[in-house]
Amino acid sequence: MGTAVSRSLDLSTNEYCLKFVGKEAISLNHPFWNRFLSFNITPPTTRNDQILLESKIESLCQELLKNSVESGNVSTLIRLFVTRSSELLGATDSNAIFNWQLFNTLFTIRCVLKFFIETTTEEQLLELIEHDSNESNLESFIEALFAVVVDVPVQDTTYGIHLEAITCLLILLSVQFHSGQRSDNSVVYHTVMNGRHVISSPLFVKCLMINFINQQALPPGYGAGHGQSLVIGLASELWSILTFSKKSEDAEVSEQSDFQRAPLATQSILLLLVLVHNWATVNNPYRLSLFSCSNQDNNPLPPTNENSIFKLDFQSLYLTICKKANGDAPTLLLYLLLHRNASFKTFLLSRLDIQGLIIPILKTLYNAPNSHSHHIYMSIIILLILSEDDVFNKTIHQTKLKNITWYTERQLTEISLGGLLILVIIRTIKYNMLKMRDKYLHTNCLAALANMSSQFRDLHPYISQRLVSLFETMAKKYQKLHRKLQNGKEIKLDETTIQINDSTELEQDVNVLEEVLRMVLEIINSCLTSQLTNNPNLIYTLLYNRQVFEAFRDNVVFQDIIYNIDIVIKYFSDLLNTKSNHQEVDASQVLQVIQQGGRQWPRDKLAKFPDLKFKYVEEEQPEEFFIPYVWELVNQQSVLNWHNSSTVSVAVC
Repeated sequence: MGTAVSRSLDLSTNEYCLKFVGKEAISLNHPFWNRFLSFNITPPTTRNDQILLESKIESLCQELLKNSVESGNVSTLIRLFVTRSSELLGATDSNAIFNWQLFNTLFTIRCVLKFFIETTTEEQLLELIEHDSNESNLESFIEALFAVVVDVPVQDTTYGIHLEAITCLLILLSVQFHSGQRSDNSVVYHTVMNGRHVISSPLFVKCLMINFINQQALPPGYGAGHGQSLVIGLASELWSILTFSKKSEDAEVSEQSDFQRAPLATQSILLLLVLVHNWATVNNPYRLSLFSCSNQDNNPLPPTNENSIFKLDFQSLYLTICKKANGDAPTLLLYLLLHRNASFKTFLLSRLDIQGLIIPILKTLYNAPNSHSHHIYMSIIILLILSEDDVFNKTIHQTKLKNITWYTERQLTEISLGGLLILVIIRTIKYNMLKMRDKYLHTNCLAALANMSSQFRDLHPYISQRLVSLFETMAKKYQKLHRKLQNGKEIKLDETTIQINDSTELEQDVNVLEEVLRMVLEIINSCLTSQLTNNPNLIYTLLYNRQVFEAFRDNVVFQDIIYNIDIVIKYFSDLLNTKSNHQEVDASQVLQVIQQGGRQWPRDKLAKFPDLKFKYVEEEQPEEFFIPYVWELVNQQSVLNWHNSSTVSVAVC
């Protein structure tokens, strides 16, 4: 659709712009500010809009950067916002013109700060912000931004102010993204983590969460529209034609990004993730607040520290996460709550409609080629954490689903949620082994299946076939690589055998496949040991594919597990031979024999193995994974068009 910005628009000749970016210092009470801040603009809602905006103001920002050390006008503009925001907090009625100018003030500050942070050091940035201030201008600014978010209700007339306040905080925190330094060495981060406003951190986190939960769309008149009729003659020609066209009303919702649909919700969750994921992890007040919040429907004992906890409507949060579970940021938020907030984990595991959450996660895994690798990884970790709970593992097999149309390999007219989960995880393992080759991913996939295996019930014939097929596929690859490894290790020359050792990578691949095969066998064995009588289709599949296991009987890595599976195969093979008198029988008759034979199955016939129980544990220094990931999400979803993105990988070194 493009933008409606006039490409001939030249702000560099505008008298208000030139005065602001010039060398002359403009006092806090100068009438200039009312004229300068009376412009109409619809802020960018796409990356292209943002790029076009920046192209129009770049020369002005360069001039401002050059002159601000002398003029102090950036510092004055920030103090102007601090002063006016306190008036907003104290106002009983909302004044349209006042709100409009306050919105414009924040929008101007965020444009300036973004340019400065991308082009200067943090030390230079602080010099421009402070500029002979008697007290910390930065801390006062951050405190005022927090006060807006916490104390000003989100209404149509204040929506833009909230959005710009949160965007300003995101831009300030991007000093880590651009500096390549750890955030625990940053003055900005130190101020955000330890300033006067920290006392309100639980309420601040709660407000960000509520913004995410509400998913409030842009109100009518966002940006310039709400004040236009009131300011004819007041609004300068400054930026009045610098507006961006919106998509037509008939445009499909699917064409819009989350930011275009609900920018306040998008920016809020991104800011929350940035606050939670940085190097100030020991006493991070935002992290502690998120991990200690509880459900507002419960009435626990009063907390020992009233500033470290808040209550939230978990029901509404759960429903929003279900709707947004296909997105990276909501998935990461869900992971944090499941992994670190015991109250939320308990609440979620008690849900009777858990399929509302699990199915979107399975869709993400199913569409792995179109998903970010980190998103796939976090989705699997969520399933692994859930699979640690036996009630969850039992419930998913009792939850029946019909007509899963997005699973296209086979028509699934009726299947259990547990069965669908097994199918998708098996598919993810195969995709990973062929494409991504991430050891941790398939280890976590198999760990989730292993945790659930003792509760596998009524496995569909197709699921049983896919489970055995997983072993067969990996077995063929293992045997091929194993032969290649053996052939490569020794070369016959006349009567002499020469050993060669240049096969490290091949050995690693063989070892990984051994681990996978062993785990798949343990999963099958766990199911047979705990649920044999409830899985006739799995036994049928084992009988039909018995030759798959023959090559591993004498392999010391597998023979103890194969021994158990052989016992099952032999027991039911003998039954079939006896019942059929060695005559050919059809599938229904085989199943009937298996079901009858299962009733007489001697429970002590199989060798005992330890229960398969795996628990997710974060790696040491998980922020090395999460910080670059979070900033990549901010870069993708905030439409702020971050420059210098190559430093995102350096920022955690």
